[in-house]
Amino acid sequence: MPTRILLQTTLLSGGDDWTIDRFSMLEGYLRSLTDENGKPLCEVTARDRQLDANGDDPVLSQLSRADFDQLWLLALDTGDGLSPKDQAGILRFHQQGGGIFSTRDHQDMGLSMVAIPPLGRFHYFHTQNLDPDESRCCEDDCETKTISFPNYHSGSNGDYQQITPLEPLHDLLRRPDGSAIALFPAHPHEGGVGVPDGTSHARVIATGVSKITGREFNLVVAAEGVEQDGQRTGASKTGRIVAQSTFHHLADYNWDVGTGCPSFVAEPPGTGMKDNPQAIADIHCYVSNLARWLGS
Repeated sequence: MPTRILLQTTLLSGGDDWTIDRFSMLEGYLRSLTDENGKPLCEVTARDRQLDANGDDPVLSQLSRADFDQLWLLALDTGDGLSPKDQAGILRFHQQGGGIFSTRDHQDMGLSMVAIPPLGRFHYFHTQNLDPDESRCCEDDCETKTISFPNYHSGSNGDYQQITPLEPLHDLLRRPDGSAIALFPAHPHEGGVGVPDGTSHARVIATGVSKITGREFNLVVAAEGVEQDGQRTGASKTGRIVAQSTFHHLADYNWDVGTGCPSFVAEPPGTGMKDNPQAIADIHCYVSNLARWLGS
C-alpha cells in the first residue's frame, strides 16, 4: 500500500500567504515517486487548516494512524494555527507511531508547535523555547528589518546553499550513489532548530552557514522513535520526527521563482536553483528519502 501522507499547513485558505497551493511542486514530486515495482510510493492529501464550529480542524483534531502514516506539518502561523484539540490529535498520532516532518521559519512562526512537546522542543523561537545558547538570540539577517531572531541568512530565495552533512552520514542525506547531498534551497531568514540536552534519540544531521555573519547554524534534526507503554498507547514506539529550519526548503518559489510568491515578500530573488540542475536534484533526493525514512 502507498504511504499515506498528510501535507498540512496551519494557515487558512484564500489569503495572500504561504498556503498549500504554494507547495504544489512538493506535492507533485511526492505523487511521482514509485517503489521498486513501479507502483506509487505515496498517497498525498494536501490541505490548509479548516475550522469547524468549535474552532478545531476536523482532520488534525481527529488525526489517526487509521487514516495517515505521516504528517508533514508546515507550521506557518504565529501561535494561533493549532487549537488544543488539533495539538492533542497530532500528539496522539505521534504516539501511535506516525512519522512527522515539522518545519516553520523565522522568529515566532510555527509557535503553535510549542504545545506539542515532541515537536516544539526541537524548534527554537523568539519568545518561547529560545535557543539555550544566548549568543544566538540576536539578529543574523540584518537586511529585512521587520524580522527578528532566529533569522539565519543562507542566501536569496531562488538560490541554493552549500550544506554540511554531519558524520555519520544520515540516510536522509544520502544520494542513490551513496554520496552526500550537498545543496539545499536558500532563504534570507531561516528559523532555529536543535536538540535539547539529555536527548539521546535525536541529533543534528546537517548545518548551513550564514552569508551575513559566517555563523554556522542547524538545518535538520532527525529523531528516532522511542519505546513506550504499548498497553497504554497501542504502539510500541512513537513515530520518527524530522525538524527543519525553514519551509522554504520545500516551497515552489524556492524551487522555481517563476511560480511567484505572496505580495509581502520584498527580498530580490536569485537564479541558482534554475542555473544548477544538481540543486533541484539534491532537494528531490532529500524529499524522497524523507518519505521513506519517516515510514520506516
